[in-house]
Amino acid sequence: MGRHYALVYPCSGTLAEPGRAPVPEALGRLLGPARARVLVLLAAPKSTTHLVALSGQGLGSVGRHLKVLLDSGLVRRRRAGRSVLYYRTPLGDALVAGDTDGRSME
Repeated sequence: MGRHYALVYPCSGTLAEPGRAPVPEALGRLLGPARARVLVLLAAPKSTTHLVALSGQGLGSVGRHLKVLLDSGLVRRRRAGRSVLYYRTPLGDALVAGDTDGRSME
């Protein structure tokens, strides 16, 4: 039998993030863990398709979470070519960080 050789390279990039930012416990209780995960993932603008891949949730679920987050003013969207990118507002950033105006929300 012949031997087969191959080079294997480790996966890298956004979808291979081994240490994703954890969802803060209080944020998960407030929004629900799945919706909070979507908000946390929006640290940088992402498309719905990207959010589906990163979160492991279905397209319909991610869409519903984005609708609620949009309606509450925690995220906004903008068109980039043929894609729509979602990103956190300053209010969404403060909620994920756990503080507003530099003060702790304890």
